Amino acid sequence: MINLIVDEGNTLCKIAVLDKSEVLCEASASEFDLTKAAEMIEQFSVNAAIVTSTRGGAEKICEQLRTKIERVLHFSAQTEVPIEIDYSSRQTLGTDRIAVAVGVVCEMGIKEALVVDMGSAITFDVIENGVFKGGNISLGVAMRFRALHEFTAALPLCSATEPNGAFGRSTKEAIEQGVMQGVLHEIEGYVERVSASNVKKCIIFCGGDAESFVNRIKSAIFAPRKLMFTGLNRILEYNVSKNNI
Repeated sequence: MINLIVDEGNTLCKIAVLDKSEVLCEASASEFDLTKAAEMIEQFSVNAAIVTSTRGGAEKICEQLRTKIERVLHFSAQTEVPIEIDYSSRQTLGTDRIAVAVGVVCEMGIKEALVVDMGSAITFDVIENGVFKGGNISLGVAMRFRALHEFTAALPLCSATEPNGAFGRSTKEAIEQGVMQGVLHEIEGYVERVSASNVKKCIIFCGGDAESFVNRIKSAIFAPRKLMFTGLNRILEYNVSKNNI
């Protein structure tokens, strides 16, 4: 079964064609490109599509895709998924967090994990016995730099660098290392906490900023970039099998 995956994030809209776990083709742009999606659908004889959005634009994209393909799933809080979700407010749970959890459990085969997803926000999600148990949300790296710049009169806008353990010898260095080391210590705190309660729990990093931190956490796993795609693909195939679309 060949599927189209559309993941509209805060900054980019990513589209991909998957055959099981294999990414056959992918592209990204600031906005959803129906022409590009139609090319992929035709080139790979796509059977079905799934759309998720953190911007609230999923239904509009679904309407556009339905002019090109019959089976299109809007992945929302009501969508059935192949893992158990133990979360008190499922209606407000981000679909990106669910998709990554499905990828961890169903694609990576990991049932005990702390998943650190480093995008616009940083999420710390816990999976126990294959069940999504919830987690915490914190400011992402870029958001921290912007906050220091925009909510003060004099601090410059800085960007990510390697956390090196040093104290800054200029305002720029102080901001860079303050943010990067602050994030690192935050992550280390969560890792220490979950490892103390369950030594078998895997520490999984994913997201755009993960590479700056993963090598500094002992035994951490850097998840493949396609994890979101494969998680969404699993959700789509699960709903197709249940005739939900």
